[in-house]
Formats: sequence, C-alpha cells, structure tokens
Amino acid sequence: MAAVLNLPQFQDADKAREYLESVRWANGVICPHCGTIGNHYALEGKSHRPGLYKCSSCRDQFTVTVGTVFERSKIKLHIWLQAVHLICASKKGISSKQLERMLGVTYKTAWFMSHRIREAMTNNQGGLMGSGGGTVEVDETYWGNSHQSKVGKAYAGIRGGSHKEKIVSLVQRGGGVRSFHVTEVTSKSLKSVMDKNISKDANLMTDQSVIYKKPGKEYATHETVNHSRQEYARGHVTTNTVEGYFSILKRGLIGTFHHVGAQHLQRYVNEFDFRYNTRQSLGFNDTERAMLALKGIGGKRLTYRDSPRTLMQN
Repeated sequence: MAAVLNLPQFQDADKAREYLESVRWANGVICPHCGTIGNHYALEGKSHRPGLYKCSSCRDQFTVTVGTVFERSKIKLHIWLQAVHLICASKKGISSKQLERMLGVTYKTAWFMSHRIREAMTNNQGGLMGSGGGTVEVDETYWGNSHQSKVGKAYAGIRGGSHKEKIVSLVQRGGGVRSFHVTEVTSKSLKSVMDKNISKDANLMTDQSVIYKKPGKEYATHETVNHSRQEYARGHVTTNTVEGYFSILKRGLIGTFHHVGAQHLQRYVNEFDFRYNTRQSLGFNDTERAMLALKGIGGKRLTYRDSPRTLMQN
C-alpha cells in the first residue's frame, strides 16, 4: 500500500485534482449547477485558482469538488485521496485514530473525513435482488454492549437482542449485500425491507425464525435451516453467506471501531456493504474500489452539523 500512496495523486494537490477530474468527468466536464456536459471554459487568469471552470450555460463557476463531500474542505485534496484509498483498501475498516496518525491530521478531522467518505460509499441500490430466480439470503444480527444500555441501565445476564441495535442484511449469492439498521425486527419491518429490495421471483433462504414465515410466502420459494437443531446447511439450503458477511462486519466493528453510536451505525454498515460489493472475488482491486467511491462523492455533502462533535465515535 505504501508504494501505491507514492503515486502523484496522493502526493500533490494539483495532481489529485487532475486525477479526480479524470474519474468524475471521464465523459466530459459536468456543471454541478445545471448539469450541462462540455459547455464550459477554464478560468486561467492569475486571480483564479487551478481547476476553476465557468459554465457557458448557467454562467456559474465551479471546480470538480463543488457539490461533493470534499466541497469547502480545508484539507488538501491529495490527503483526501489518501484517506479514501486507505478506507477502501482496509477489509475490516480503519479507525479515525489510525487515520489521524497516518494522515497527520487531528482526530476530529480524521473522524469527520471518515464519515464524509462513508457517505460516498452509500449504496444507491439499483434493481431488485434475486431477479430471474436468483437466491437471496436474509438474516438479522445485533450490535451493542450487552451489559449497558445507552441510558446506563445494567443489562448483565439479559438474553436476546431487544436492548441492542438491530441490523438486517440481504445477500444475493455470488453478488452483493444490502444492510439496514432498523429499529425493530418483526415480520412487518422485515417485509418492508424485503419488498423494497428483493424480487418476488427470487429464491429466499432464511433461518427458522417465525418472523420470516409470512413475508417468505410472497417469493418463488422460501427454504429454511434450523439453527436450534444445529442445522447449518442442507444441500443448497443455507444462510452461510449472509452469516459470513456478519462475521466480517462484526470483526470490524469490534476490532477496529470498538464503540459505534446508534446515530452513526448505518454509515458504518454502508462502508462494509460497499467493500463487500466491490470485493476481489467480484473482480475489483483496491484502486478500482477507491475510484468507485470517488464516483459516489457527488450530491452527498455532509456538514459538521449533520455529525455533531458531541457524538463523535471512532
């Protein structure tokens, strides 16, 4: 990774801007104000900073960072690109403390940069999962301190996940994952998530929980494994894929981030979804993964007000 970070776009702000332009504007410069493609000219006077353009259609000025998570940032653009690459290349994530040390910025800055980059990683969904008879595995998991609630009430010895944060993940075999931080895990709440994301002609795989019984009837097939009887696979019937994803997610949350506030959990989940959906087995390398993240920075500007200082968590 050190050799990669020696590339020009990671060492020089102007080279970083040129690289970002080549990624975001591969098919021509796009005005972020009116959406016009190619109808612009560069402002090259001594009073103009490099990379400043003016749109001939709406007459507004812009740079490649306008309307993105990088807009109005005082951090040099090549430092931003380093952060994007580090987060994209770290399978279990990288903490803000580690970014602080590697980038030479303050912890507050590293934390805020991390959350901006997670916004760029947000899944834009696309079509329904399992279309054409594909197999989709669905499962839920729980995250949080099993001994302490957010209001300080002790929960030691209490079983179940009612006092924890709930995450529901949908994984298409051989494909991607979509995960959601939900307030409750019920048949009704799961049906809402599944209706919006899974094709009705998909083959559904879940565990034996009764919460899947009613929504499962709406799919081409619904097969289950009975974990209470130590059954984890019956031929092609298994939820091992989604459980494998949960293993990666939890190892990252526990080992890298340690404490993740409920108000930020969806962003962390988005980060792990993004890396899973651009994993090596699907043909992506670290550089391509980072390029996809950079393509997602538009229209997702996150201000410090959106992630208040008093709520900072790794």
